[in-house]
Amino acid sequence: MPDDASPLPPKRAVTNQADGRTDFGAPAGPDPSTPGATNPSPPAGGTVRAKHAASLIVLRSGSGEPHMLMGMRGASHRFMPNRLVFPGGRVDRADLKAPSATPLSPPTERALRKRTNAAMAHGLAAAAARELQEETGLTLGHPPRLDALHYLARAVTPPGLPMRFNARFLVVDEQHVRGELAGDGELEGLRFWGMTEAQALPLALPTRRVLERLQLWLAMPPTEREAQTSTPVLLRDRGWLME
Repeated sequence: MPDDASPLPPKRAVTNQADGRTDFGAPAGPDPSTPGATNPSPPAGGTVRAKHAASLIVLRSGSGEPHMLMGMRGASHRFMPNRLVFPGGRVDRADLKAPSATPLSPPTERALRKRTNAAMAHGLAAAAARELQEETGLTLGHPPRLDALHYLARAVTPPGLPMRFNARFLVVDEQHVRGELAGDGELEGLRFWGMTEAQALPLALPTRRVLERLQLWLAMPPTEREAQTSTPVLLRDRGWLME
């Protein structure tokens, strides 16, 4: 199941260009300015394969600006410590055959099927639902309803880092979520953050780019979102490319 971490033609880049930030959420390591410090590096055998992963943006929308359910990763996390993130994580083998109350909507399944197969498309959605419950205590039902999930974008950790993810970002409206905020403690300060408030923080580059993409997505009529045949992907920091 390919993760397609190779560059796409630059001429297909869209207008959302980079702002000079290069933090793709590399694992925490020693400060290179410290004498004797060494930073994590990939195995001598070559580039680390990007693992399939999914993040779920629980969206609260109303008369004001959108709010997203987000939390801060603790300092002890290897990947993106001390960063505000969405609930999410890598796909487990069990996710590929996890039960669901409803299938994915055709537009979301079509988008998830790019660069992978039907089993992984389901696994990505199931992983998003599972991680939501584990990290926040909220659910899409038991088993989860997947038909309310919308596809937003894909982001691949660049080669050369010791931990890499091929992450899909999905969106669900708060009205489709049940339960009370709790979770396993992986995300601190878990709550709905306003768009302006979140963007004012020193976010990891993929998170910042996804929030920008979310704003563009929200500005589209629902019919236009569902009709999209090209979907955005972030490879390194060259802005969004379409695939």
